[in-house]
Order: sequence, then structure tokens, then C-alpha cells
Amino acid sequence: MRLVTRLASAALRLPAARTGRVTVTRDLPVRVRDGTTLRTDHYAPGLPGAACVLIRTPYGRGGPMRLLGRLVAERGFHVVIQSCRGTYGSGGEFAPLVHERDDGLDTLDWLRRQPWWTGAFGMFGASYQGFVQWAVAAEAGDELRAMVAVVTASATRDSTYAGESFALDTVLTWAELLQAQTVPWLARQWELKRGQPRLVRALTHLPLAEADRVATGVTVPFFQEWLRHHTPDADYWRARVFGDRIEEVRAPVAMVSGWQDIFLPAQLDDYARLRAAGARPRLTVGPWTHGSPGLLVASLREGLDWFAEHLAGRAGPPRAAAERASVRVHVGGAGGGWRDLPDWPPPATATRWHLQPDGGLAPEPPAGGGPDRIRYDPADPTPSLGGPLLVAQRAGAVDNRPVESRPDVLTYTSEPVREAVEVVGPVRAELHLRSELSYLDVFVRLCDVDRCGRSWNVCDGLVRVEPGRFPDDGSGVLRVPVTLWPTAHRFAPGHRLRLQVSGGAHPRYARNPGTGEPLGTAVTLRAGWREVLLDREHPSAVLLPLVAASSTAGRLRK
Repeated sequence: MRLVTRLASAALRLPAARTGRVTVTRDLPVRVRDGTTLRTDHYAPGLPGAACVLIRTPYGRGGPMRLLGRLVAERGFHVVIQSCRGTYGSGGEFAPLVHERDDGLDTLDWLRRQPWWTGAFGMFGASYQGFVQWAVAAEAGDELRAMVAVVTASATRDSTYAGESFALDTVLTWAELLQAQTVPWLARQWELKRGQPRLVRALTHLPLAEADRVATGVTVPFFQEWLRHHTPDADYWRARVFGDRIEEVRAPVAMVSGWQDIFLPAQLDDYARLRAAGARPRLTVGPWTHGSPGLLVASLREGLDWFAEHLAGRAGPPRAAAERASVRVHVGGAGGGWRDLPDWPPPATATRWHLQPDGGLAPEPPAGGGPDRIRYDPADPTPSLGGPLLVAQRAGAVDNRPVESRPDVLTYTSEPVREAVEVVGPVRAELHLRSELSYLDVFVRLCDVDRCGRSWNVCDGLVRVEPGRFPDDGSGVLRVPVTLWPTAHRFAPGHRLRLQVSGGAHPRYARNPGTGEPLGTAVTLRAGWREVLLDREHPSAVLLPLVAASSTAGRLRK
């Protein structure tokens, strides 16, 4: 194992190990308040006075987690990796987000009773491993000295129901992934090799309340609950989100995310709330999706650096510490690259680019014309293509021309830009719509069209429209705001900006049946026309945060 960790350390360019002696104790029983036993592994470095790094996970303690435990322990930390209840040998039943506060705090009590405990610990992890950090962060006290939260957030409700739709692909794929952990390894590999046909069928199945059984062969309780408790005022979520106490968190927090990550908007909300509370979290956002290998490497390096400074008191040289920015982002597009920023978002000028009647996109308001019409049919839903998805192989920036050629997608394209246009910050659209249906979705995507005509998605967003949600101007026209994912992107000279407008992005978002039926039981599909108005009285537009290239020109050192 020593050889493996040496090779991994070199390949990942990690800081030098402080010890080569790591003692591993597996399957320790940690008993929590209701009598449940949580199976736990301990990686002990051969160093006195070492602080602890806690990782709680529903994804198992073997394979990559064993390597991670050794790599972190060799850098001078006790590492405790615990399986969440109901997973990989831990007792009880896994119910997402329900037990993480109590189980996490009880695990902290167990740590305090260990002979090697020094009174200081940090937490590390991505996705669900980050949710469990936020579950205890406000109550862990001064003993919590550092957090490294990777592609995660303190609240999952808004990501699950982005735009008040339902993140079908993410939720059902995750449910299938969790269930797959209970089947034999060879059977799982065979299912993956076949392209997961059951999951593919389930993503198109109606009613959605049967989709979990189609995908996994069993009823998944949390999937059923998330279908039922989808309204913004649902009490169900109050005990399953942890953002209401984020201002009480005193531990320094390092955040790592990607522009194409499913939790990015929620994670940036966490950053903003910490900043408003007077904290100075560190933020890194790179060209990554939820499971990008580059993301995992960057988060490990960032985590080790953060723990060395805040958990072990081993800050780097004064000059290096002074040069390290609080915010580092990767600006996508030709000529982009890594930038240092003093804060997020950086100062920018919100500039309207108006949709034009001839399919153009320009800063000038439309002279008149339109409207443009499309017909959305939920029986043949507009497909999703790339973007923020749970599965890295299907996520990210892809050529959008296949979906843009469909008759149910409108596109608005600028002239080639003469000078680079840098968009850094939050993005939103304001569309004036008229629809023959009262229930509909509006999907908006910003793309970068290169010199070869390929259309690469930059950021997007969807909003669900229902009676009374958006005001009617009296003539049947609704003004619909659509919040897109934040971004940092450079449109190079000769490239064009393009905005897509459509009625959905399936199966990333559950299709809108057009009838107002309940989310889980809807089976009737109703097609309908909708119009996008483009005149002076109804200037549909996308608002882009434009920055001067000089304001984000500070590149990172490698």
C-alpha cells in the first residue's frame, strides 16, 4: 500500500507526506443515541498530537476511500471514515438527510472519548458527504476548526426542485445508484455495460410514482416522499435542510465547485450567506461537472492545504499565503483560464441582450415584430443535452446543434463579436410569454457559437409556470423571470452568443404535462403553443454580467 500511496501522491502532485506509518483499524462500532451501530474506519498517523479529519459517507469505506484515508493520514491527520446509517455495514435504514445531525453529533462525542483526541477536528467530503458536514457545523462548537465542502450545499430542496420543477435525472439516477450498492458487483457491472436500460426506461415512464420500481425493482421511500412533498411550503423539508443556521458556523470553510455542477447555485448562496455573516470562506470554481476527475484532484489538494493551515496550524510561507486569493474561478471559452478575484460575484455591468424578431440577439431593443411561436408536446419532450447532471460522462458542455434543430426550440444569435465579451457572475433572463396552456415550463440556455458553428452550452435554467405564479398584464402576457446557472465565460472574437428558448429539458427536468396534475401521478399529456414576444412593449432579454477583461486578469500560478 505504501507504494500505491507514493505513486498516487506523485501523480496528484500532493504535498510531501509527514509520515509513512499509518495504522488502520476497520469496522469500529460507533453506537449512537438510538442504539444504532455505525461502522467506522480509523487511519492513525505515526505522529503525536495529530488533529482529526472526519468523513461520513453513504458510498462505502473501501476502494478510493481507503486510498484517501491513507493519503490524508500520511499528511499528519487522524482520519475517521464512517458509513452513514443503513449503508455498508452500518445499522438502521438510510433515509437521506434525516439522521445526519444526530448521528454526526454522536460521532463527535465518540471522537472526544478516544485517547488520541486533541480537541480539534475538520470535515471533508463531496456531494452527500458535504450535506452531513452542514448538518452538524452550527453545533460542533470550537472543536470544528475547518470544513472542506465540495460540490455540495447546506440545503438540497431548491436543487431538487430547481425552478419549482423536479430534477428527475439527478434524483432517479441517485436512487438507482444507492440501490445498486446492494447488488453483487458482477451484476452491477453487467447492468452498466448494457447501458442501464432499466434506468433509461424509468426516466421516460409515467406516472413518476412508478419510476423508482422500473429503475430499481423496488419502491424507494425517499423518492416517493420527494414526489409528494414538492411544494415550496412543504413542512417535510424543514428538518432536512441545514441552511437556517449557517450564520452560526464559525469554522473556516473552503468550497470547491464546478460551473456545470448540479449544486452550484445553492453552494454560491452558502458562500454569500457566510460572507454576509462576516466570514471569509475560500471559493474555487473550476471547469468541472459533479463527478469530474479534475474536481476530485483539485478538492483533495485544496483540502490538504486548508487543513494544514486551519487544523494543524501549518500555514505556508508568508508570501504564498498573501498571494493566495479568496476566490479562484476558471473562465471558460477560448482565451479564458484561471483568475483570482477578491470576492464573488465580481463587479460587473448587467447588460441586456435583447431577443430580436429575426432570430438575432443584440444589446439594442427590438424595433418591433414577432412574436415567435413554438409548440411543446410532452409526449415528445424537448431533450436535455449536457449541462449540470449527476453523471459526469453525460454532463458538461456539448455541441447543442442536434437539439437546436428541433422545431420546438427557438434560438437567438448575435453577430460575431469583434472584441472578447467576458460574462462573469449571475445570469438571468426576462421573457414575455403568451401560452394557450396555463401550466408550462420555460427553459433558457446561453451558448457560445464558435467559428465552426458549433454551439456550446455555457449556462441555463428552467422555471415552472402555473396560474398565479407570475402576473398577467391583462392581455394574457406573462413576464417570466428565469434564473440561469451563474457562470464565468469568455466569448472570443469571432464567436457569437446564442440563447435557446424551449418548453423543457427532459429527463434532466421532469416534463410538464400541461394539465396541472400532481407531480407523482400525472399521466395525461397535453401539448400546446406558446409565444415569445419581442416588441418594444415586451422586450424579452437575457441579462449578462459583463466585466472588463482587466478586472479579472489576475491569473493563478501553477
